[in-house]
Amino acid sequence: MTEVILHVYDVTNSANDKTNNTILQINKIFKDGIGLGGIFHSAVQVYGEDEWSFGFCEHGTGVFSCPATTNPMYTYRETIKLGKTSFSIYKVNQILRELSREWPGQSYDLLSKNCNHFCDEFCERLGVQKLPGWVNRLAHAGDAAVEIAGNTAYRFRQAKSEIVSASKVAYRFLAGVASSNSVVGPESPGNSGRGNPRFQGTWFKNLISTGAKPSASSEMEKRDEVVVKQAGLTFN
Repeated sequence: MTEVILHVYDVTNSANDKTNNTILQINKIFKDGIGLGGIFHSAVQVYGEDEWSFGFCEHGTGVFSCPATTNPMYTYRETIKLGKTSFSIYKVNQILRELSREWPGQSYDLLSKNCNHFCDEFCERLGVQKLPGWVNRLAHAGDAAVEIAGNTAYRFRQAKSEIVSASKVAYRFLAGVASSNSVVGPESPGNSGRGNPRFQGTWFKNLISTGAKPSASSEMEKRDEVVVKQAGLTFN
């Protein structure tokens, strides 16, 4: 049995000192102040003096190691003990080789596949508890927001397409009704222009935007105008 240790860093790898200071303030307020979370890097130490983590690179694996608590890219914050693993050093090395194949550097994503996600996966395979929720909470929230926004946009596009399609079908139906009744008898008291299908067809076409009309809409409009004249209807 050997201890599995999580090392947490503040993400201060910007070349801009103002940005780094802002991140430190965010972490101080949201993590230290209200316990919500912050912007953190994490790494796991098990057997030996090195810690293991994950980051972006153009070629090869994104899994890397460095001496524990001394990653020069970030500002060390704290250490958390996650429990003990029963795996031998041989088995741990085997797990790391598997993770190295499964986590290429190009697959890195700030919200959905970052260093904290890697540490979660590593700890799960070691049989110890996962990272505390606050370590990666902002990334989880951001990823959820992106997913919700994407689904909303897709549903909006789908709904818009369905509305346009329904409008075209209705337009063609009403235009067909108008053209199939090209001969009209004299109007009777019970057959006013208000209930005439030709009038309804023309009125409905006016409600449909130009982009939603079929390509032959202009011909249909001319045909309806002829039908309306035959019916003796005028609209002011």
